[in-house]
Amino acid sequence: MPSSASTTEPDIARLAATVGDARRIQMLCLLMEGRALTAKELALGAGIEPATATAHLKRLLDDGLLESTAQGRHKYFRFASEQVAQMVESLMRVAPPRKLQPAAKADEPIRRARFCYDHLAGSLGTGLLALLLKKGWLETDAEDPRQLLITAKGDKALTALGLDVDAARARRRQFACRCLDWSERKDHLGGALGAALAEQFKALKWISREKHSRVVKVTALGRSQLQQLGLALA
Repeated sequence: MPSSASTTEPDIARLAATVGDARRIQMLCLLMEGRALTAKELALGAGIEPATATAHLKRLLDDGLLESTAQGRHKYFRFASEQVAQMVESLMRVAPPRKLQPAAKADEPIRRARFCYDHLAGSLGTGLLALLLKKGWLETDAEDPRQLLITAKGDKALTALGLDVDAARARRRQFACRCLDWSERKDHLGGALGAALAEQFKALKWISREKHSRVVKVTALGRSQLQQLGLALA
């Protein structure tokens, strides 16, 4: 007799249909800023009416891509997990450029420095990871080349910069990993350590974020301090 036990497998076709809608993928791209956004903000960003956005958001919630939080009169939407952000970034890496827009130039701000959800990307992010590896603060995990390990030297150096390395290690996510940068085609630092480093750079006022944008600006102080660490910026 056939087994009565039910089996399940990932419904990739359902997921592809969900993110394959132009409006829904635009909403997901907007959330790559790393901020929680309201339905109205997502509707405006996607160029649709709020009523239409409600149906799209329900689909994204039902499929586990988003989560919502009510605060006061508003409901805020964010990614349901870090894996969703990684999926969107992966799509950005393989997607062809839009033919209706001029090709992006290498010196455009979003290519120089930006947030990839909650960690640094662009030439700033890839340069930073290369520096951390060169200085021996991080090393590649022999068992998984995509994962990175912090060395004793790196733990001491990053702690001196004000990072709480133990708190980053305790977060329920990957600690430190390589994240392929869509514009540079090189790796930048992802995971909890990458997020903690970005937050510390903001706290130290080495970087600032443009409002409602993923673009990052390196301040004069930040440029000076990063150069002292050995990171030359264009």
